[in-house]
Amino acid sequence: MCAADSRVVLGLHRSRHEPAVLREALDLGVGALDTSSNYLGFRSHETLARVAGDLLPRFRVSTKVGYFPVPGRASEHSLDPERLRAAVERAAQDLGREPDVVLLHNPEHSLSAGPEAARRERLAAACHVLEDAALSGVCGSWGISSWDPRPLGALTGDGLPRPDVLMVRSGLLVRAGILEAAELLTARLRPSQVWGMSPFGGSTAEDVWGRFDPRVFLREAEQATATQAAFRAAYRLPAVDAVAVGTDNPAHLRELVDALALEVDEDVVGQYRRLLRDAADRSEARQ
Repeated sequence: MCAADSRVVLGLHRSRHEPAVLREALDLGVGALDTSSNYLGFRSHETLARVAGDLLPRFRVSTKVGYFPVPGRASEHSLDPERLRAAVERAAQDLGREPDVVLLHNPEHSLSAGPEAARRERLAAACHVLEDAALSGVCGSWGISSWDPRPLGALTGDGLPRPDVLMVRSGLLVRAGILEAAELLTARLRPSQVWGMSPFGGSTAEDVWGRFDPRVFLREAEQATATQAAFRAAYRLPAVDAVAVGTDNPAHLRELVDALALEVDEDVVGQYRRLLRDAADRSEARQ
């Protein structure tokens, strides 16, 4: 078994929650799982508790709240404090243990309308629910997970508690506006840790990964696969402490863990960011 490495988080979005992958993760030193109350048709927590068995206490488990099941519809998003508080308690009940981290899931989805002051108050109230849950021991710590952080930057201020974790998209497919918004939100919230997610934009099988060689982002490209290079670059776009990545393939997970030994070429990352910004500026000028 490898020593624990906190830089990789096994994400369970679209995962089949298979015990073989969980065992492989532990053997590779991946000791963190990330799920959500709405994953696997709102059954991820109870499924994980059932299939993981005595493996689950060996993981650091993060989950998310903010989406709720609705009869006849897939789900709805809400920042209602009472619903969030109940969701955190339900997560601990279904997992059979307190989550180590609970993240407010995509709060921007409920903050698109209304006066800015009112939206700021709703965000602060939701964050205080999670902060209180951590302080009372219902979960170990709390944070925010945002797919599109652009609406959130203007809503941060003195009334917002400091999160333990901020989770944002990371990787070569993140657009300039999202990347810059994530960095702005990080600077304003000053979380203890920043995590990346969706480093491949959904899947390594996407056509885009066959159209260029991401190994240019590494100092010693000949030692890596294209998948490893793309994964390693995700730690610098933006700068994150860990990356949550989903897979049901133990060999793929092993390939990603091995990528942590590779060194990113910061000069190339800087050049790429300038290209992203220039392309965004040209797009805005044409509008």
